[in-house]
This record gives sequence, C-alpha cells and structure tokens, in this order.
Amino acid sequence: MKIGKYNFKNEEQALQKIVDLGVEIDFEGNEYPTHNHLVVKLGHIILENGEYELNENAEMQIIKEPLFSDKFHIDVLWHDLENHPYGWKTYSVDLDNEGCHEFMGLSYLEHKI
Repeated sequence: MKIGKYNFKNEEQALQKIVDLGVEIDFEGNEYPTHNHLVVKLGHIILENGEYELNENAEMQIIKEPLFSDKFHIDVLWHDLENHPYGWKTYSVDLDNEGCHEFMGLSYLEHKI
C-alpha cells in the first residue's frame, strides 16, 4: 500500500479525478467505486489555527480567524500501485511530515508513493 496526498484547484476537479478512477451507479442512483483504493476528501484544510477565548457570557469569541487552504485536498491509500496513476502526479504534494490526516495509523512518510 502507498499513500498519496494531493491538492486540486477546487472540489470539482478533485471529484472528477476520483470518478476517473472508476465508479458505477446502482439502481437507486448512488455512485460507488469500482476501484480498490481508499480516497478521503479533506477539503480546504487549515493551514494556521485560529485563536479563540470565552467572553464574559461564556460564549466563544474569535480572536484570530483560522487560515484555510484555497486548494481542495484529498488523501489516497493506493492498493497495488507503486507510482501515481496517470494524471495524478501533477496534483501530488510531497510533505516532510505526516500531514493532517492518517490512514489507520499508517505512516505517510514510510508509505508515500
């Protein structure tokens, strides 16, 4: 198993890449994957945490807004692949840390594609 981290310009672009991996539609109109990879849609991840405090009424007050990525992020646990599938490498991110998401405790750094 290999782990890939990817960012796309928007959600639509990310969803199209996922569909391109292979999906079918059941009799109720629900899509389901025909591939054996595990895809996690992270969305617009937080790049910098916000700062918050309770005010005198015990209500949460924002001191500093969090900074979100303008890219749409997904992580993929690839099954039986040693390299990025066609068209995916362009969107890959090579981190020097584990990132904000893990697959069942698997180390990204030890399993990155």
